[in-house]
Amino acid sequence: MKVRNCKNLIILILKKFGLSKNHALISADALVNAELVGAYGHGLSRLKMYCDRISKKVINPKPKIKIKKITQSISLIDADNSIGFVAADVAIKKAIFNAKKTGIGLVAVKNSGHYGLSGYYAEQAVKKNLVTMIFTNAPPAVAPHGAIKSLFGTNPICFGTPSGSKAPFILDTSISIINRGKIRFAAKNKLKLPIGVALDKFGKLTTDPNKALKGVQLPIAGFRGSGLAWMVDILSGVLTGGNHAGRVKDPFDDFSGPQNIGHLFITFKTNLFVKDFKNRIKDNIKNVKKLPKVKGIKEIMYPGQNKYKRYKKNLKKKIKISKIIEKELEFLKN
Repeated sequence: MKVRNCKNLIILILKKFGLSKNHALISADALVNAELVGAYGHGLSRLKMYCDRISKKVINPKPKIKIKKITQSISLIDADNSIGFVAADVAIKKAIFNAKKTGIGLVAVKNSGHYGLSGYYAEQAVKKNLVTMIFTNAPPAVAPHGAIKSLFGTNPICFGTPSGSKAPFILDTSISIINRGKIRFAAKNKLKLPIGVALDKFGKLTTDPNKALKGVQLPIAGFRGSGLAWMVDILSGVLTGGNHAGRVKDPFDDFSGPQNIGHLFITFKTNLFVKDFKNRIKDNIKNVKKLPKVKGIKEIMYPGQNKYKRYKKNLKKKIKISKIIEKELEFLKN
């Protein structure tokens, strides 16, 4: 399917489920971007879930989003249980505005939902020549170190900065070895998982995505990854007024109420401390890239560089849609 046609179809479906044209467009842009960068677990495979949550009245299609000014730099957003894309769009734009005005923008969000890829919002700040950090929590998937039951989400951590070249430096990573979206994508398409990324409900390693969804995902770097997950839960949940400590509801399976996910967006100017940031970041990247390479490695890539190349390449192609997703789209459309 052509990119434009795919975007128009998503807009048509989301408008049918009650979103305004503008909110449907914001959501469609984020979903299509996920497809283009190859993050299929955050793209079209999630559209039915969002529509189901709107139908069950746990996503508000007509939110009255409120922005509370704390200081010139700091804002708190109550997203009124909007679809996460819209809440994040308002937040990153406000964080950018605050940073451009005062040098730094700090925006907290509560009463939001799953917003897709953090890197998508980071890129918007980087395009405005800002450095950014973004945190969000998620439904239980990872067990705290020493526990046998999941409580923390995959809790993404995102950092973005201008790189001095076209491809922005964007590190967008979950604290789990594999993100939840990839596991759900594997389950939907009957694929196996790599060994060592998840345990089943009995605590045994599994490559079965369905068993992994009922079990526990493993964190990066053992107890250190568990600590990072806890940090993100505090920053995006405790600090913002959002749900935390395992209270974020699973978007696919729990329709008992809104998710009330919390997000934290931080943006700041590159010239706060030095005047020659662009030259310094280019020098930094250059020195890393000129290091001796492991056999078979053509280039040492910085975070976000590969994803940027993939996006540019896929932008010229049609979006591949599996038969399962095709059926879901047809069902939602009609």
